[in-house]
Amino acid sequence: MAVIFVDNVEIDAEEGRTLLEVCLEKGIAIPNLCFIKHNDSPSASCRLCFVEIEGIEEPVTSCTVKVKDGMVVTTDSAEVRELQKTAFRLILSTHRIDCGNCPSRKRCELIKISRILKVKLSPEIYDPIERKVKAEEHPHLIYDISKCINCGKCVYICKKLHGRSYITFARRGIETGISFFGEKDAESIPCGKCRACADICPVSALLFYEHYSDLLKKQ
Repeated sequence: MAVIFVDNVEIDAEEGRTLLEVCLEKGIAIPNLCFIKHNDSPSASCRLCFVEIEGIEEPVTSCTVKVKDGMVVTTDSAEVRELQKTAFRLILSTHRIDCGNCPSRKRCELIKISRILKVKLSPEIYDPIERKVKAEEHPHLIYDISKCINCGKCVYICKKLHGRSYITFARRGIETGISFFGEKDAESIPCGKCRACADICPVSALLFYEHYSDLLKKQ
């Protein structure tokens, strides 16, 4: 076991685990969107989980740092918060904000992060960047690229469960989104019985057709 200090609070933690995982389990709020428990190769793609560690000159992503005995961590310094706000605003610039009609509104990670960072989650204050690429069709899923935040959780969980991923990232830059490899045959893919990608999506960018139909009936 290791003893670390986070925001002047002493914490017992198992060495070798990621700092982010330990902090979240201890109830310490660190913004994150791409973190998945037990993922041994975190992508750190969301750039939200920055912290300061004594002895390291620049802030680091806590999902890629392993706990070490005596580690002294600060999660809410002015520099850390500014980095997090910049990354969060960049994410929001390509995310269609429509909280009132979103299935994720009761469990939305963006709402939680906006409260931590004290950043308003309102479409009126952002100049959204529209992705011009058209989302691919899928026999079971509806993909809303205007809501996708490219967290990679769907790609990871698909490969984890099936040994290969039926979802992948495609294109570059602002047009980056997910692709289904052109899978059109509903019988050749396991998606009809697996809801893992839609369940893990933090912003409802992925929905099953039947779920989408239920939402339309409620409107």
